[in-house]
Amino acid sequence: MTLPVSYDDVLDALPRVHSLLDPTPLFEWPGLSKLLGFPFHLKHENHQPVGAFKVRGGINYVSTMSDDERAAGIVGVSTGNQGQSLAFACRHFNVPCTIIVPERANPDKCRAIRNLGAELIEHGRDFDAAKAFVEELVATRGGRYVHSANEPLLIAGVGTMAWEILEKLPEPDVILVPVGLGSGVCGTCVVAKHRYPKAKVIGVQSENAPAVANSWRTKDLVTTETANTWAEGFATRAPAEMTLEIMHALMDDVILVGEDELRLAAYWILKHTHNLAEGAGAGTLAAACKERERFAGKRVVGILSGGNLDLSQLPAILEVGKKVDGRGLKS
Repeated sequence: MTLPVSYDDVLDALPRVHSLLDPTPLFEWPGLSKLLGFPFHLKHENHQPVGAFKVRGGINYVSTMSDDERAAGIVGVSTGNQGQSLAFACRHFNVPCTIIVPERANPDKCRAIRNLGAELIEHGRDFDAAKAFVEELVATRGGRYVHSANEPLLIAGVGTMAWEILEKLPEPDVILVPVGLGSGVCGTCVVAKHRYPKAKVIGVQSENAPAVANSWRTKDLVTTETANTWAEGFATRAPAEMTLEIMHALMDDVILVGEDELRLAAYWILKHTHNLAEGAGAGTLAAACKERERFAGKRVVGILSGGNLDLSQLPAILEVGKKVDGRGLKS
């Protein structure tokens, strides 16, 4: 089977991505490893200049556009991090950029998109409603719609994240990757299955937004009526065709985590590493906690995909952590 993205595509992306971005840290935090009972490494994509991994894909995509394409500009839809990715790359390459976000999107992410020079339009109740608006906008205003997942250059760009992991930790047993539409887990699969096929690449989604997980499990396109999760990086109601194809071919499993499990994981990351994780970014630690017995004795990598937390969520995170500490559980 020939997949839309190859390991060579990731290698092609490396010089473009690394011309603007330094490799992010991969740390084994003693407190988290002690909590879990096995070595747990965090890949700190929250240390990117936009606070999330997606900037890798934006740089790879925009850097390859022709002069005519750059002049026409691009349009994207996002819950925040993909928008920042495209806005960051477009600012560097002097490309007009318009980003559509759902109404009541994370205000800090929206502010960051505007600060990077992009036009921001708020439309629709969630990501999928905002996405439906894009075709209408492009038809009337022009520009290139950059899909959040069905773009080989985006997937190859974010695959450089996994290349960095395997350079530093050549033989991980498990790599846990948050899944919104799946560009991150697909890029990770492409690299890991080439470099160290024994590694299990496992996606993580919210129990309240399981459309991609259910589609992968049933091998059918499954949509949901809602995606009611505080972790906006997980909040999608329908899968994307290209990433689902790659997941069917290469992903080993998927784990669903609950809303308070995500809050507790964000709390433990803050407590043990003093890093702020957004909901999807905390998902990999939440999955590792949920599957402690399964991963016992394994070397596990969790991708902290982003740190752009809506600070209004912080009190609930601290409250969940306080309750757990108050019961005297090991943390």
